[in-house]
Amino acid sequence: MFFRSIRWRIAVAYVVLILLTMLGLTVFVSDQVRRARLVELETQLLAEARLLADGIGPLLCEGQTVETLDALTKRWADSLGARVTLIGLDGVVLGESHTDRSEMDNHLARPEVQQALNDGQGSSIRYSQTVGYEMMYGAARVMDSVEGQSLGVVRVSLSVRQIEASVGRLRQTILTAALITVLIAVLVALVIAERTAHPVRRLTRVAERLAGGDLSARLFPTTRDEVGQLTLAFNHMAAQLREKVTRLAEEGGRLAAVLEHMADGVLITDAAGQVRLINPAAAQLLETSEEAALGQSIARVVRHHQIVEVWRRCRKQGGEQVEAVEVSHHGLFLQVIVTPFREADVRGYLIILQDLTRVRRLETVRRDFISNISHELRTPLAGLKALVDTLRGGALEDPPAAQRFLNHMDTEVDALTQMVQELLELSRVESGKAPLRLIPTPVAEILGPPIERLRPQAERAELEVTVSLPSHLPLILADAERAQQVITNLVHNAIKFTPAGGTVSVSAEPSGDEVVVSVRDTGVGIPADDLTRIFERFYKADRARSGGGTGLGLAIAKHIVQGHGGRIWAESIQERGSTFHFSLRAVK
Repeated sequence: MFFRSIRWRIAVAYVVLILLTMLGLTVFVSDQVRRARLVELETQLLAEARLLADGIGPLLCEGQTVETLDALTKRWADSLGARVTLIGLDGVVLGESHTDRSEMDNHLARPEVQQALNDGQGSSIRYSQTVGYEMMYGAARVMDSVEGQSLGVVRVSLSVRQIEASVGRLRQTILTAALITVLIAVLVALVIAERTAHPVRRLTRVAERLAGGDLSARLFPTTRDEVGQLTLAFNHMAAQLREKVTRLAEEGGRLAAVLEHMADGVLITDAAGQVRLINPAAAQLLETSEEAALGQSIARVVRHHQIVEVWRRCRKQGGEQVEAVEVSHHGLFLQVIVTPFREADVRGYLIILQDLTRVRRLETVRRDFISNISHELRTPLAGLKALVDTLRGGALEDPPAAQRFLNHMDTEVDALTQMVQELLELSRVESGKAPLRLIPTPVAEILGPPIERLRPQAERAELEVTVSLPSHLPLILADAERAQQVITNLVHNAIKFTPAGGTVSVSAEPSGDEVVVSVRDTGVGIPADDLTRIFERFYKADRARSGGGTGLGLAIAKHIVQGHGGRIWAESIQERGSTFHFSLRAVK
């Protein structure tokens, strides 16, 4: 009820502005205080961690027992008033001041530990599962002063609850001041709003008389400010109202023919073919604008002879015309419906453009898929049929030949099984029914297992497989099992199409906020015409058609990489080998 009055809207606007300002000030000040306190705490923890690291180095060199180190961490914790943890290079907790170290997880993956091992010191803030609340951690690397080697990491941590409590008290104080300021602002704003709203209410009463049919109602201005100017404009509007009513009725009938929010494109032309109305959907389909189209001929607006021909046929025959039209230069497939109509003794034509591009594209994909899978299934099924007919024709009486035919049948069944499994896998990946568990993962963990599984196959093919990884590769955000499937497909293809004596090289390197993995071979290469299509379902280059495989491996790899938010592409020169690259996001 309050917000129906301009007085309250003005008052509330002032109050909301002040309140938002105070809230912003509260957030800004408390955030700055919290940042400063956290920086102080971080500096303190890192200094204490470095001090403990200098003192514990000799003890680790002497080979002190874990029990001794555990007791030392408790004494240091009592002295510092903080939690102290001693961690070995392998991530095993050697000493812990606040809980039983034997029940603690491996700490190698903790961010502050990784940072300390790489940079000498590190820090982080996170929720501690061990103690049950948020902690700030400061870690320092323990060095052997003689050998100059890393011995482990010592970590000092404190709860940040006291800082949060202090910031909360500051916010409460500022909010209290804000509430008092808002109360004062309400009183001032009401006074100002009332003086502004009074002449507006007078104008409203006159407007209600006009709406009730009293076109002679007028309001005499009492001021020369904006409200006075509004009153003069209002009186002028009343004088023009009777004339406008007739014009608005005429315009209303025309505008009713245009559905502004239709998904289909709508145009209206007169008998001569001049465009009189066009909706946004039609303007978008025809890559034009309302300003550019109005008043122009239908041929100039649509710029496609088949659409113009449908309109001409409708004008000639006088009946509705429907035709499907492919607009090649726009990449569209439209259904055009032209209907004649009469408006106030004026003849016109309503043109509806229905965009069926997506429907046609889906139909094409479906048709191509059925064609491809029928072709791929026909070969193994024909082979099985021929083998069965041979066995029935008497090969069963020859055990060696029968066994050989059965082996061939087993091979064909395996090919069919592989095709079905890969189709199911591709369907699950594309439909999102195989969700990815993206976690920070070392690149070596992605590359190692698949390469080791395929290395015996490479040795049988007399190929050399090499792996090259930089020493400081960042972790990548990946589902390890799915990413390994990509490596398996790429390396398997490289082995299959590389002659004996060649090499298959796998490498990775950082590139911006990504890590790019490359699989390079010295094989037969891929023709340039095939290079852009090798990631399609069932597509095989000419050299690949003579070998096994379903043509689905690269399609699966593409969808897995895209599911990770990455890219996959290939480079190749015939007879000089191929290189497949794919990228995965690096963990910052």
